[in-house]
Amino acid sequence: MSPDHTCPGPTDLWGAMDRRGFIRVGMGGLFSLMLAQWLDPTRQAHAQGVRGKAKACILLWMNGGPSHLDTFDPKPGALTGGPFKAIDTSAPGVQICEHLPQVAEQARHLALIRSLTSREGNHERAQYLLHTGYAPTASVKHPSLGAWVSKELGDPQFELPNFVSVRGPSIGAGFLGVAHGPFVVQNPSQPPQNVAYAQNVNQTRFSQRLRALGFLEKQFAQETGDEKVKERDDVYTKAIKMMHSPRLKAFDIREEPEAVRQAYGDSDFGRGCLLARRLVEAGVKFVEVVLDGWDTHQDNFTRTQNLCKQLDPAMATLIKELHERDLLNSTLVVWMGEFGRTPRINPNEGRDHYPQAWSAVLAGGGIRGGIAYGATNSDGSQVVEKPLTVPDYFATLATALGMDPKKVYISNVGRPIAITDKGTPVAELFV
Repeated sequence: MSPDHTCPGPTDLWGAMDRRGFIRVGMGGLFSLMLAQWLDPTRQAHAQGVRGKAKACILLWMNGGPSHLDTFDPKPGALTGGPFKAIDTSAPGVQICEHLPQVAEQARHLALIRSLTSREGNHERAQYLLHTGYAPTASVKHPSLGAWVSKELGDPQFELPNFVSVRGPSIGAGFLGVAHGPFVVQNPSQPPQNVAYAQNVNQTRFSQRLRALGFLEKQFAQETGDEKVKERDDVYTKAIKMMHSPRLKAFDIREEPEAVRQAYGDSDFGRGCLLARRLVEAGVKFVEVVLDGWDTHQDNFTRTQNLCKQLDPAMATLIKELHERDLLNSTLVVWMGEFGRTPRINPNEGRDHYPQAWSAVLAGGGIRGGIAYGATNSDGSQVVEKPLTVPDYFATLATALGMDPKKVYISNVGRPIAITDKGTPVAELFV
C-alpha cells in the first residue's frame, strides 16, 4: 500500500496473488480486480478523505459480550438499567458506569461508540465477525484484524511477532498465511518459554540441527510441491530471530517498577495490558489482551462488578501511560466484545445475548476523544442515533491504522477479498 493511500499499481496487484492464484482467477478475474482497484470511486474517496495516525493497535477483547448498559451506556432509573449508578467523566456530558471510575478520568481521550449493531448473536459466529469484519463462510477463512495489521504494517524482518495475543488464541491469519497469525502468550507474568537452547545444546549444535532441518524441508518441498514448507520456514526463521533478539526483554514485565505493575491491577488482565504497552513500545504492531467471563446469563451484576475491578485500573492505566509516553497518538486502543447483552433482565438476574444495540470504545490513533458517538433509546434496546454496522466500524479501524479498507487480496479460493466488507469509515470519529 502506498503511503498516500493512492490506488496501487500493477506491482500491488501481483503482490496480492501468487502464481496459483493467478491461474485460479484467470485473465478475466485479473481484469476485474484491476478495474476494482483503479476505478472504484470509494477508493478514490478514501484517498482524499480521513487518515489515521496509528502505527500499532491494542485490542482489549471482552470475551463473552459485555452489557452496554452496565459499562459505557448506562440507563439509571430505567426498568432495564439495573442497580448500577452512572458517574460523570472527564468528557463533558458523558457518563459511564460507577464501577469504572479510573476509566472515567481518562474519558477525555475516549470515543464511546453507543450505536453498534449486528445480526450475529451466536458466540462463535459473532467472535469471528468482530475479529475479521466478515460473517463466517464455509469457503473462505478471513484474516483477523491483527493479521491484516501484521501484513500491512508489520516489518517481515522485525525480530518479534507483529501480532501477539495475550490470554487467548484470538482468530488466525486466514488466507494471509501462518506468518501473520498470533503469537500466543497465556501467562503475561512470564517471558515466553522455549526461547533458550535445549539442555546440552550449544550454538554450534543448534546450527547443525537447523541445517539438517533445512535439508529435510527442501527435500520434502521438491518431492511434494507443498507450499506450506515455505510458510513453515518463514515461521522458523522468525522464531530464531526472536530467540536471539535483545527486544525479547519486552515480554518481561518484571522489569517494570512495582508501582507501575500495581497501577495496572493485580490481575492477569492488568498484567496483560502492561505487557501490551511494553510490546507496542518495542515495535510490535498488534496486541490483543483478553478478559474472559462476560457471558453473564446468571448473576450479571455481581459478575460484571468483579470484571470491572480488573478492567478499570488496567484500561485506565494503559491509556494514561500511552498518553504520558507520547504513544497514544500513534497507537489505536480498541475495547469491545462480540455483542452486547439484553436490556431485559432475565429470571436468573442475568442478561442474554443482544447484537441489536451495544457499545465499543476507541482511543488514540487520530480518534477524536471526549465524545459519545451514536445513542440508544431510553431502555437501551434500540439504536436511535447514528447506527454503526460492523463493516463501517471495521473500515473506521482500518483507516485509523492507515490501511485502505477497500484494498483487495486474493483469497485461498481465488476470490478477491477486501480488508473490510464494503465498509465506509466514519469521518466524525477522527480529529
